[in-house]
Amino acid sequence: MSPSAARNRTPIAGMLAGILPENAQVLEIGSGTGEHAVAACLQRPDICWQPSDPDARSRSSQAAWASEADGRISAPLALDLRDPDWFAAAGAADALVCINVIHISPWIVTEHLAAGAAALLEAGGPVYLYGPYREGEATAPSNLEFDRSLKSRNPDWGVRALSDVVAVFDQAGFDLESRAGMPANNLSLVFRKREAS
Repeated sequence: MSPSAARNRTPIAGMLAGILPENAQVLEIGSGTGEHAVAACLQRPDICWQPSDPDARSRSSQAAWASEADGRISAPLALDLRDPDWFAAAGAADALVCINVIHISPWIVTEHLAAGAAALLEAGGPVYLYGPYREGEATAPSNLEFDRSLKSRNPDWGVRALSDVVAVFDQAGFDLESRAGMPANNLSLVFRKREAS
């Protein structure tokens, strides 16, 4: 069990309950322990969930948690978003969820996430991101300290600028539909795929 997931899984599940399409097939990127999948499926009995993670130990945890959701959580996939073609192995999806991933991965992962979401989702399909962000002078001091700590561990990591994330998704064909404050100075972001012009 993850302490951070235990703290935020209920508010995240509440947010997702109002965002995910009816009977949605949800693809989660970087599912970690797998606890968020269970919480979301308990809130929304109509959805099915596809967890994924490049880490084998995390996938084992996801598979164990899946037994809590009456068969609505699939066996986890070994997706690694450093691969630009990761989405080819993802199957169908009506929505993408990515919780606490983009700050502990290279920036290319965010770029590949947006591009892959564009390839997988139909117009109107949502992408939900959760985590800390930098917002210039409005950035919480704890997020600035977290950014320094992350970069000291790995220079490719860091709390991302919200404007940079929005720009990447805009370029991939998504609009930022909503931004909501969450516990511990995190944000919930909902991007929605635009109709093709």
